[in-house]
Amino acid sequence: MKVTAFMGSPRKGGNTELLLNETIRGVEASGCGVRTFNLNEMRITPCQDCGSCEGTGCCVLADDMSLVYEEIRSADRIIVASPIFFFALSAQTKCMIDRCQSFWCEKYLLKRPIPEGEHRRKGLLIMVGGMKKEVGVQCGDATARAFFRTISVGEHRVLSFLGVDAKGAILQHPSAMREAFEAGRDLTALNSV
Repeated sequence: MKVTAFMGSPRKGGNTELLLNETIRGVEASGCGVRTFNLNEMRITPCQDCGSCEGTGCCVLADDMSLVYEEIRSADRIIVASPIFFFALSAQTKCMIDRCQSFWCEKYLLKRPIPEGEHRRKGLLIMVGGMKKEVGVQCGDATARAFFRTISVGEHRVLSFLGVDAKGAILQHPSAMREAFEAGRDLTALNSV
């Protein structure tokens, strides 16, 4: 089973990265490896809404998204980890998602969806933010839901933590690391998300 993770936080060693690393530990404990993309370190140009992908399903921009496209096509499980900024996913995460407009065109205009594969593609969304209102989680999940649906991920789980802001503060949360590990371990089970 192929597992791919997208790390959308610009803060090295921050709460998002700590949660993702623990999730990856859980995936690895189940016997699977994970390929991780640190979106902040990649050269990804924002979508230009040029319309070129409407007839081909392929983006004309040449940058690091070519690696992401290949990985998304072949992954059985996809993890998206992002901080919540202003009630939304980070710019790095959203930029990657926006560039998946080519998959949307391929699926909905050209009627060529990515196959779900033998393991039925599943996803995991990890979010952490300083605010205490659920609206950030709801908005982030709405964006991720559209992304996952576009790339034929039929179901996904949301793991979110609010009121966590200072770098490393997630380590003081009573259950976050355990929940992240379990979410990673459970992600590769064939009968659960």
